[in-house]
Amino acid sequence: MFIERRNAARRKINRLAQFYSSDGSAMPRNCVVTDISDSGARLYADVETPPVFVLSVSGDGINLRRECRVVWRIGGELGVTFIGKANGQR
Repeated sequence: MFIERRNAARRKINRLAQFYSSDGSAMPRNCVVTDISDSGARLYADVETPPVFVLSVSGDGINLRRECRVVWRIGGELGVTFIGKANGQR
């Protein structure tokens, strides 16, 4: 049986987003955010992602820019938790 371990309920968004290194040393790369909550998100990226990065999502009432830490990976799919304070509104 599946046990829910998330701290906050997620909602599906399937939105194109960008991620980039926290120090700004690398160009932004595209990814797709499939669901999101106040504490984290699930996304797909066809390139390697660093263990900590900034995620930027906008559109349909979402304007989010958050630093993230990867908590799990399966191929190109990954789950992240948001760290630090919010820089945008949802």
